[in-house]
Amino acid sequence: MSNLKNFYINGQWVAPAVANDFDVINPSNEEVCATISLGSQADTDAAVAAARAAFEDWAFTPKAEKMALIKKLLEVYNARAEEMAQAMSMEMGAPQKLARAQQVGAGSWHLEGFIKAFENFEFDTPFTDTEMTLREPIGVCALITPWNWPMNQIVLKVVPALAAGCTVVLKPSEIAPLSGILFSEFMDEAGFPAGVYNMVNGDGPGVGSQLSAHPDVDMVSFTGSSRAGKLITKAAADTLKRVSLELGGKGANIIFADARDNAASDGAMRCFRNTGQSCNAPTRMFVERSRYDEAVAQVKETAENTKVAPASEDGNHIGPLVSEAQFDKVQDLIQKGIDEGATLLAGGVGRPDGLNRGFFAKPTVFTDVTPDMTIYKEEIFGPVLCVMPFDSEAEVIEMANDTPYGLTNYIQTEDTEKRRRVARRLRSGMVETNGSGFAQGSPFGGYKQSGNGREGGAFGIEEFLEVKAVSGWN
Repeated sequence: MSNLKNFYINGQWVAPAVANDFDVINPSNEEVCATISLGSQADTDAAVAAARAAFEDWAFTPKAEKMALIKKLLEVYNARAEEMAQAMSMEMGAPQKLARAQQVGAGSWHLEGFIKAFENFEFDTPFTDTEMTLREPIGVCALITPWNWPMNQIVLKVVPALAAGCTVVLKPSEIAPLSGILFSEFMDEAGFPAGVYNMVNGDGPGVGSQLSAHPDVDMVSFTGSSRAGKLITKAAADTLKRVSLELGGKGANIIFADARDNAASDGAMRCFRNTGQSCNAPTRMFVERSRYDEAVAQVKETAENTKVAPASEDGNHIGPLVSEAQFDKVQDLIQKGIDEGATLLAGGVGRPDGLNRGFFAKPTVFTDVTPDMTIYKEEIFGPVLCVMPFDSEAEVIEMANDTPYGLTNYIQTEDTEKRRRVARRLRSGMVETNGSGFAQGSPFGGYKQSGNGREGGAFGIEEFLEVKAVSGWN
């Protein structure tokens, strides 16, 4: 990867206006694995100007030409998938198996879904015999993506924005920027016109804030913490630009008495996946009291049997947390759970045995957690699970909704009517039931402080469109 210190602006790899080196740390060994550049206002302005200049032509580029480029991008992505897997494994600590199958796979899966959605997407639809409704690109879009699922989020933003006819400036996470740089190489190889896609590395207070407030940016699409989402919304307010947010979560996993035998162990594994660094992780497990003791035993065994190892190792294990700051946050919250009186069932503070370097955390389970405790309320973003009993359907619905978040909740029951009834009552953008995953192109997004807007498929394309009514069309 030869462009580590460069930005991709107007179809060219260019050096930053002012040198500002930033070391990328491999979380498995705490060593510098790359050095990138952080952008300045001049770099941000250049990228936005390139996107603005390219917008008019790209907006009116025929759908077939856009489709051909997106299909070429998928071809390049698949051909260079192993490079992408190694980049993400090194930068954010995804184990080899997870990096190849899920981290890389998420990007190609969404790309395929957008191609299918774009093929059938109607931009112009009759409203009456004489009136037409037009769906048109909103303009220049700033896309700010996180470190935990890099390709999942980059593809979920870049591809639908371009399909809609927008031009974009991507700012990947500076903590895990290698995948974003590599993706920019893919975009260049696919042959998108100059200025349609641009990428500038930077941090939130720098390039992130500059893009959010920029008068020539028409929309910001951001994935990250609720705290940062609020700051972006405030920065965007002066220019009244559209802001689409996919933020934090505190998912409830409701296990009723008639759930399948391994529901609790599966729920714990899902919580620990990606080292718990997923906004849709089921981190609060509510178990009907008659199954509670059995569930507690299952999740304890699951936590104790979950292997923790460096990302470079193959096999079924979890890797490190992404950074020292994230490690410290998770350790502090585990200690707070102990201090506030929750019962530590498994795990705890410190690294797992045998690991004295790297940002590794123990898979941790708490019981006797009450709604006033910090670990019940705050998104931990680590391999930490809280398990609590409930006695009635009404009670558990209230417990599940007792959070400022509303991204994904989970239901486990063989009773179809109960499953549907409870799903309607849960205040979240997604409800996964009985371990059944969501379909390609399904709308991804949340309620409340989990954000607004939806990503994926036709819903994702619609996010980047304006609606225009034209009378007297015929």
